[in-house]
Amino acid sequence: MHKGINLNEKIFIAGSNGMVGTAIKKSLLKSGYGLNKNNGSLLTPSRKELDLLKFNEVEDWFNKNKPTIVILAAAKVGGIQANNSMPADFILENLKIQTNVIENSWKTNVKRFLFLGSSCIYPKFAQQPIKEESLLESRLEKTNEWYAIAKIAGLKLCEALRTQHGFDAISLMPTNLYGPGDNYHPDNSHVMAALISKFSKATLNSKPYVECWGSGTPFREFLHVDDLGDAVVFCLENWLPNREDAPKDKFGNTLNHLNIGTGKDISIKQLADKICKYSGFKGKIIWDKSKPDGTPKKQLDISKISELGWLPKITLDDGIKETINLYKKNLWCIDPDSTKP
Repeated sequence: MHKGINLNEKIFIAGSNGMVGTAIKKSLLKSGYGLNKNNGSLLTPSRKELDLLKFNEVEDWFNKNKPTIVILAAAKVGGIQANNSMPADFILENLKIQTNVIENSWKTNVKRFLFLGSSCIYPKFAQQPIKEESLLESRLEKTNEWYAIAKIAGLKLCEALRTQHGFDAISLMPTNLYGPGDNYHPDNSHVMAALISKFSKATLNSKPYVECWGSGTPFREFLHVDDLGDAVVFCLENWLPNREDAPKDKFGNTLNHLNIGTGKDISIKQLADKICKYSGFKGKIIWDKSKPDGTPKKQLDISKISELGWLPKITLDDGIKETINLYKKNLWCIDPDSTKP
C-alpha cells in the first residue's frame, strides 16, 4: 500500500491527451495504476466527451464518474508570441478550466488532487535558483503574466481549500518541458520545440542559415516530460503536506506547492548549439535581437522535492537527441507548417 494513493484508485487525468497528460498516463500505468488486475481505472475523457470550460458539464461528469484522484494537466498554453497576442484567452480559459475542475473535485470529496502550474508563476527577477517562497514577492514577466496569474490563482485556490476545508490538494510547478507530444506550431510553440523544428527542417532542406528569436543570452531550465510524469506519481504517493516530515518553507510553514525541474539551466544560445549539432545542421545561426528575450534567467531550486527522494533521470543531451529523432520521424504529421514532399 502506498502512503498517498492506492493501486485501486479511480484516477481522472484532466488533459489526458496533451503532452503532459500523456506522460502522466504512461507513468501511472508503469507504476501499476489504472490496471484491471489491481481494480484500478484511469478516466481520460477527450475534449469532445468533456468540455472543461463548461461548469455544468464538468459538474455532471464528476457526479456520474466519481473519481477518487484527480490530476489537472489541462491548460491553454503557448510561447511568448501566443501569450502576447491572446492575453484574454490565456487568463479567462485557464481560470475557467481550473475553477471548474478544482471546485467539483472538492465538492465530490475527491481523496487527493494534484494541480500542475508552471515556473512562470515566479517574479521576473526572483533570486536564483528560485525557491518556492519567491511566489508573489515582486512583479511578473510581462510576456506571460496572464497565464502566470491564472496559474497562481489555481495554486492559491488549492491552498485555500486545504486551509479552510481540509481538501487534500497539492500543486507542482514544473520548469520548461519538452519531449514526445510537444507543440511544434510556428507561432505558439515553446523555445525547445521551436528550435528543434527550425533546425531539423533547415537540415532536411539544406538551408544556409537559421534565424532564432532574441539575443540567445537568457538562461532556461528544461525537463523531459517523462520525468515530470514520474514526479507526479511520486508526489501523489509520497508527498503529504500535513505530515511533520513534509517540506516546509524558510519560515517553517507548510508548503502547498513544490518546484519540479533539473536544477540546472543553459543559455538559449548553448541550447541552439546543441540542437544544431544533434540535428546535423551545418549552416549559420542568426539572432534576431528585435524579438523579445523574456525573463533573463529562470532556474528552479529543486531541493524540497529532492528531500522527499525524487530526482530527474533523463539528461538534457539524451532528451534532445531522442526528441529530434522523434520529430524527424513524425515530421509530416506533427508539424502543421509542413507538407509531405
